[in-house]
Amino acid sequence: MRIARFSIDGNVAFGVVEGDPSDAEGPVLDIIKGHPFAEFERSGQRIPLNKVRLLPPVLPNKVIGIGRNYAEHAAELGHEVPEVPVAFFKPSTAVTGPGDPVPYPSFSAELHHEAELAVVIGRMCREVPRERVQDVVLGYTCANDLTARDVQRREDQWARAKGFDGSCPLGPWVETELDPSDLGIMCTVNGEQRQLGRTGDMVHSIADLIVHITEAMTLLPGDVILTGTPAGVGPLNVGDEVAVTIEGIGTLTNKVIKRG
Repeated sequence: MRIARFSIDGNVAFGVVEGDPSDAEGPVLDIIKGHPFAEFERSGQRIPLNKVRLLPPVLPNKVIGIGRNYAEHAAELGHEVPEVPVAFFKPSTAVTGPGDPVPYPSFSAELHHEAELAVVIGRMCREVPRERVQDVVLGYTCANDLTARDVQRREDQWARAKGFDGSCPLGPWVETELDPSDLGIMCTVNGEQRQLGRTGDMVHSIADLIVHITEAMTLLPGDVILTGTPAGVGPLNVGDEVAVTIEGIGTLTNKVIKRG
């Protein structure tokens, strides 16, 4: 099931995406009663997807990123593969949605794309045992862990390099019925392929990450875990269109603009 968050005529709601984008009539949204973090019903009121503005599929209390979770990506940046997951935070103000412009950070001269699978948490949880990991996951979406690489190199803490406004595009929706163990991930810039990998190459699995993170903190419904990026990260410039495509989910596209 694909659950999208959208706005139309000033109203915000969730809906189930029905249909294939390749169909002549295109997909539609069946508006749901309530929200996806509890039992809900479909209203039967359908709206064409092209008549709404898609929003970030969730508004997380926190986004937990994982660094260097693909061996080839760690190597391309000159780092060793960490024995335990390396976690960092992105604030809620970093989150933006599909199609939203991404302002180039004024304090950086080296903005990089990082295509990632994002895990969306479905219920409050802490100290999650490995056998219960799937019980706390709502689903999965595409993410772009935009990074001010020059700032990351010169500052020990990654708060500014990873947490600037607009640095966490998410979308286009949450896919709730998906085996995330070996999905293709691709990033293109202006239609040119930059990254191509598979989630099966993660150093630490999604179960590893959830167990590790919830040993230390409580996760809330809508919180997001970014699971790391494959090799091939590279620079973005003002005017570039960057797209993250994940097998079984869809494509998240954003354009880089000059910060006003």
